[in-house]
Amino acid sequence: MRFLFVTSGPRSPSTRFRILPYIPAIEALGHRCDVAHSFPEKYDYFKSIGWRLSQRLKRTVRHWHAFLAKHRRYDAIVIEREVFDDDTSDLEQRFRAATPNLILDVDDGIFLRHPQKFTTICQLPNTIIAGNHWLAEHIATLLHPKILQPKIITIPTCIRLADYVPKPIQPQPSRPVIGWIGTPHNVAFLSVAAEGLRKTAEQLDYELLIVSSNLDSLPTQSLAGVNHTFRPWNSKREVADLHSMDIGLMPLPNDDPWMKYKCGLKLIQYLAVGIPGIASPVGVNSHILAGGRAGRLATTPDEWASALTELIASAQLRQQCGTAGRELVKAQFSIESQQATLISILENSRPNNSTSV
Repeated sequence: MRFLFVTSGPRSPSTRFRILPYIPAIEALGHRCDVAHSFPEKYDYFKSIGWRLSQRLKRTVRHWHAFLAKHRRYDAIVIEREVFDDDTSDLEQRFRAATPNLILDVDDGIFLRHPQKFTTICQLPNTIIAGNHWLAEHIATLLHPKILQPKIITIPTCIRLADYVPKPIQPQPSRPVIGWIGTPHNVAFLSVAAEGLRKTAEQLDYELLIVSSNLDSLPTQSLAGVNHTFRPWNSKREVADLHSMDIGLMPLPNDDPWMKYKCGLKLIQYLAVGIPGIASPVGVNSHILAGGRAGRLATTPDEWASALTELIASAQLRQQCGTAGRELVKAQFSIESQQATLISILENSRPNNSTSV
């Protein structure tokens, strides 16, 4: 069988973690996979030609992808999130008409940005893959009862466990490293944990390592007194950067509706290499760290400081949490544990009569 994946671009986290890692396993079964990346990437533009011309180029490339899809007769087409980050849905309609099996993969609350567009496109697929049950529940409310409804199947955002070698067991370091890794836009979320980080720094010596493309939104003032360093993100050394951390952070604001639908990727990355996480109890984070076996949940500054102090003080506790976290990732959040589900969805060519809405 031949499949097409319509993606945001090779540097986009959703493409890197929800599409590309599955392709080797799919092709190992004898299927052919084509990938149609946005060009420029969906959320980017070429500064040399400006934003407006970049959008025109994106649309031209996508129309070419849709033309090829129509003539190549793909057995299944997967659209990652949506074709364009705007209110249009004409390209989704064209991909719907080009295949008997259209699949929409949703890993964020994109319906909050373009609600009318998302209500339209979620009527089109045979199957909608949701990154967590909060997404699945919301999508179910949008489906039209008089149209053949797509199946909604949950596949969490995963990592390929084979790529995430466990961090070697080490003695208690003289200066433990508290780490955060993520996109530049999300660096601002460190402000959620900032007071707890400052309180901890008054009592204990540690280093805060921030790994991102840039620090334009870093809450510098709120981190005053915290010894922090910056390391530019590089996909080739991502695992090495995780290995340099002793504890990983995932603070999220609880007053932003978008946060509820996030898929906990950075928390999964920390646990995959065997380091504990401390996270805000928002969305899927509460499930991942339920029971405290793999890390700690924290809301107030005192809770952040208490969790940091407890984990900084004990290398043995960090090792126990890290081991439990990696086992959790292996069982529920690894490509290896989820690939059979995705392959089954791809191979299912159940007709869908929702060709228009």
